[in-house]
Amino acid sequence: MKFLFKKISLSSDHAGFELKEKIKKYLFKKKIKVIDLGPKNSNSVDYPDYAKKVARNIVSEKSNVGILVCGSGTGMAISANKFKKIRAAVCYNAASTRLSRKHNNANILALGSRLTNKHNAIKLVNLFLSTKFEGGRHLRRLKKI
Repeated sequence: MKFLFKKISLSSDHAGFELKEKIKKYLFKKKIKVIDLGPKNSNSVDYPDYAKKVARNIVSEKSNVGILVCGSGTGMAISANKFKKIRAAVCYNAASTRLSRKHNNANILALGSRLTNKHNAIKLVNLFLSTKFEGGRHLRRLKKI
């Protein structure tokens, strides 16, 4: 599988910490540069603080895309989407992941650790990082956001 992105910012909250670590290990094996923005353990933290770190890295072009993991994925996505130029998508299966890239040019994948097992999460990461934006009519719509 060929990945479109070479530099990925990654973060979670306490609920997503274990899955974040598994994703990070997988990406390292694939020789993808990972910028781990924390947390460093599973102690309780506030997810908006970590979503902001990833969003800022993308806006400032320190990374191409981001991956956020919390219990449901929703809190992280809501927080990240407060930033201009961020399109964070909560993805839960292959179709939602593919469409988030093809039609919405999502630049952050938000996963729910309580809703997505490790095996499926890795599949979704692969899809997210290898699916191209279609442009065309979708670009016109994105410009309206």
